[in-house]
Amino acid sequence: MPATKINHSQHSAFREKLIEHIFIGELLKYSWLDGSCSVEVSKPEVDRKGYDIIAERGSVIRHVQLKTSRKGGKAYRQKVHTALAEKVSGCVVWIVFDEETLELGPFWFFGGNAGEALPSLERMKIARHTKRNNENERTERPEIRDVSRKHFTKIETMAELYRALLG
Repeated sequence: MPATKINHSQHSAFREKLIEHIFIGELLKYSWLDGSCSVEVSKPEVDRKGYDIIAERGSVIRHVQLKTSRKGGKAYRQKVHTALAEKVSGCVVWIVFDEETLELGPFWFFGGNAGEALPSLERMKIARHTKRNNENERTERPEIRDVSRKHFTKIETMAELYRALLG
């Protein structure tokens, strides 16, 4: 079957879920490869506290907010929910993916070591809504912070990210 050019913006919700599933599959793959087969992944029923998945391995529990950007994209910041800081080992994984192959990596990581809190969001800029209200203003989103890429750590491979997340 010939390859069809996909309109990524038209199918962004589909793509987002697909990348999430590929990412979870990669976590499980590395759990298999390290011989532990011990990673458990859960999803919140409601996305209200800023995380998309919960990854657990032994005593390490990570509440992970997933973000994505295509390779060569211009994104330089991500919106992070302040409630993520309430979770022990809360973190953000910014996945860079190839639009043609959907290969994942590199990754940008915002968080502490396992068992450590998310770095402080207090001094980060309060995010604004992307859409304007009736008065043509973009109002503040008090629970959301804009976090610049300079606060993230670049991680080249999924193997390295697996170790950073789950030890």
